[in-house]
Amino acid sequence: MQDIKQLITNSKGIVITTHKSPDGDAIGSSLGLYLFLKKINKNVTVIVPDGFPTFLNWMSKVEEIIYFDSNNEKAKDIIQKSDLIFSLDYNSLKRIDEMGDFIAQTNSYKVVIDHHQDPQDFANYYFVDTNCCSTSQLIYEFIDKLGELDKMDKEISECLYCGIMTDTGSFRYPSTTAKTHQIIAEFLKLGADGAKIHQEVYDTYSEKRLRLLGYALTNKMKVFEELNAAYISLSQEELKQFDFKKGDTEGLVNYPLSINGIKFSALITEKEKDISMSFRSKDDCYVNEFANKYFNGGGHIYAAGGKSDLTLEETIQKFEELIKVMG
Repeated sequence: MQDIKQLITNSKGIVITTHKSPDGDAIGSSLGLYLFLKKINKNVTVIVPDGFPTFLNWMSKVEEIIYFDSNNEKAKDIIQKSDLIFSLDYNSLKRIDEMGDFIAQTNSYKVVIDHHQDPQDFANYYFVDTNCCSTSQLIYEFIDKLGELDKMDKEISECLYCGIMTDTGSFRYPSTTAKTHQIIAEFLKLGADGAKIHQEVYDTYSEKRLRLLGYALTNKMKVFEELNAAYISLSQEELKQFDFKKGDTEGLVNYPLSINGIKFSALITEKEKDISMSFRSKDDCYVNEFANKYFNGGGHIYAAGGKSDLTLEETIQKFEELIKVMG
């Protein structure tokens, strides 16, 4: 930590990065760290690979974020001139696509702050806890280790609160600990409005998003009671039918787990270039190994993702065969 503190002090340009298709923890942790570094008068920029759901747009300074895919030259220039790069909420440069290849070529010092298993060897320093519920909680712990908790304020707290809330399923996953609740209590003392944050994230659905949810659960959910598994699949055509926007399927994969007896749930979504896979589980069912072994993915024990280069129909067939064999 002393080395990292010295790096921050000496840095003339700091870049904060997070993974592709950023979620609440990715944006919450990135903006939380950004606001902290701004408070200690550092030149800092958040650069994300691509866009994120509009229900995260309420966070402080979200308008300052630069998108690598749509503002490529500016993003590359800032990264090239930086001397310190933070990698938040991802364990491999593959998670940030083309941006990862570019960052790998820079001479900047790199610091990983993350909670995913199996961090890859690409950084100088690692602040990693795979048992931690979220990267946002790790940002709080990171600021604490720097001895700078007096810099915490309402804006930083609300960003980190959002990240913890979304990555713990509103504090219900097993990764939520007493320490998590103690940190949330500190945020509330600083003025974070938990009710408002929950409303911004979960109560701002468009009508079409809600109808997509109903359609997916009624028409596209397939349940295998004897295998304790279920999945939902959605094609590009079906998504377009409901005027799909980024984030509209957020949390959809969790719904089948609410069925009594179901331990393994998957969401199979047809994208423009490939098939996206999301996996969730509970109890004695672990999905990170499944994602890594069969769908070129990975993640947490109970929450993981992957990709398929097959067609949607072929991917569904492969998935069904796998869960039947695993039984």
